[in-house]
Amino acid sequence: MSLGTWQLRGGAARRGVEEALALGYRCVDTATGYGNEREVGAGIRASGIERADLLLVTKFPEEDAGRERETLLRSLDLLGVDRLDLWLVHGPLDADGSLAVWERFIEAREGGLVRAIGVSNFRTDQVDDLAARSGVVPAVNQIAFGPRRFDPALVRHHAALGTVVQGHSPFSENDLGHPVLKSVAARLGRSVHQVLLGWHLAHGVPAVAKAASAARLAENLSVRGSALTAAEVAALDRIADDAGTGAPR
Repeated sequence: MSLGTWQLRGGAARRGVEEALALGYRCVDTATGYGNEREVGAGIRASGIERADLLLVTKFPEEDAGRERETLLRSLDLLGVDRLDLWLVHGPLDADGSLAVWERFIEAREGGLVRAIGVSNFRTDQVDDLAARSGVVPAVNQIAFGPRRFDPALVRHHAALGTVVQGHSPFSENDLGHPVLKSVAARLGRSVHQVLLGWHLAHGVPAVAKAASAARLAENLSVRGSALTAAEVAALDRIADDAGTGAPR
């Protein structure tokens, strides 16, 4: 489970990261565009967790194309680290623009400033194009995901390419009041948030989940005890058929 930090600012971001790491989270996800990298770094240091035990992710704003190294060095300085575990292009440009940014990402990885590089909010064809033209497959594509957007072909395609699909916005991108979701939650005696996260796990798609309170942080992390039956997973999968899938293709 990755801790999402979108919209967490100031002391709330620092405390949220510190509390999450104390509870057992070991992956923290932020972005240059969130404006909270300094506070995320402060929360990591306050936690006392060894840097080697953490996975730290931030995202490059595509509108800053041409300033990749400058932006990365600033992110490292704000976070208080000398290397990222994963650096993502926050969103696609046109094909040539994305390729130009991706080439700078490859240089950053080869220079040891980041361990792995990936993308966010890219369609499948955009991931394919980037991999084919650069020869470097994105390690991750972080996209809005969930039952409302479920597309098994998308997951299979990424897996065949060697790209991990990671789901962001598991709560805001799904209908928390959907009757199937509520029914499964009632049977398990769990929250709809936990069921959504359990559904991600059932499909092998790691989720990035934001929480601002210690109670919600703990609730999200406890999803590992919320196993769904195959029938429940299938019922949730069909929500996309009802809504019309919105997954990027």
